Amino acid sequence: MKISTALCAGALLASVCSPLANAAYCPDYGVTQSMPTAPNPAKKSFRYFGNRLLSMLYRPYHMIHDQIVLQGQTATVVGKFDYDLALHKDLEGEYVHAYAYGTGMSSWQYLGRYTTNSDGKVFVPLSGKPEGDYVVRMVAEGDLSSATGYVTVATSGRQTVLFDIDGTLTLNDFEAVGEYLGVDVADNYAYAEAVVQAYVDKGYQIVFLSARPYWVGKSTRSWFSNYDIVPWHTRLNPQTEQYKTDYIRYLKNTLGLNIVRAYGNATTDINAYNAAGIPKSNTYIIGNNAGNAGTQPITGDYESHYYNSVLTSPYAACTPR
Repeated sequence: MKISTALCAGALLASVCSPLANAAYCPDYGVTQSMPTAPNPAKKSFRYFGNRLLSMLYRPYHMIHDQIVLQGQTATVVGKFDYDLALHKDLEGEYVHAYAYGTGMSSWQYLGRYTTNSDGKVFVPLSGKPEGDYVVRMVAEGDLSSATGYVTVATSGRQTVLFDIDGTLTLNDFEAVGEYLGVDVADNYAYAEAVVQAYVDKGYQIVFLSARPYWVGKSTRSWFSNYDIVPWHTRLNPQTEQYKTDYIRYLKNTLGLNIVRAYGNATTDINAYNAAGIPKSNTYIIGNNAGNAGTQPITGDYESHYYNSVLTSPYAACTPR
């Protein structure tokens, strides 16, 4: 999933790897491959009878909002706990235990016990972590239902590739609905997962920025798993254009990430990327709007783009782990 030390020693990649000896580290996406067994707290009854019924009658739709922060900053990891596909009834006033595992760690770190607020949310600080990638697991004490999220601790200047999901990696903007309802699994464009994986292999930070609502976070991560797509960093928000614009500005202006390419399919993607200052020469659009407003067109599927543009792109300016 990354350039190995052995590869860097080879003649073919020597010119690529040698200038990176003192560069910041590449994303540590391989951290999940060595992850120990996920921890659980001791199961205890929910504090409130209504929540016991809620857990017995409905499926959980918990999720964690992924975070990217700069080294030295504290990440506030937000967990959202609710039940039922339609009602999304918040789990209020109940205990949630939080754990973290990631770069340089040999075991899970217990982050503490938190109480959900009236919105079913907990706010968990994660601080003191070196540059790297971390898995955060939160578990409801009453039924041991859980959610998983990801925190990236980066350095300014990290080269980043941004993807929309629906209609960009999947075939259209409506397949997520069927996937969420459990009647369909969203189909992807040919070579879509290969494009993402190629950027991972080259050391780029990956960001998925989607207009999906938060409650499809679980099915979104399942979709990533179906196609062996690295699951982080993922941000879901239905406000579409303005949210994407604001979040990209945060990535660029606050964190100092260098977004080298952005992928989308809709006019809202084109507008948001443009408003956030991503050049049209680095904006790739697939589908009916391909090439609109001076963007770079991807016609049909990703096969040609994968071989002609992605595989031939340079490796990120970072040091492999």
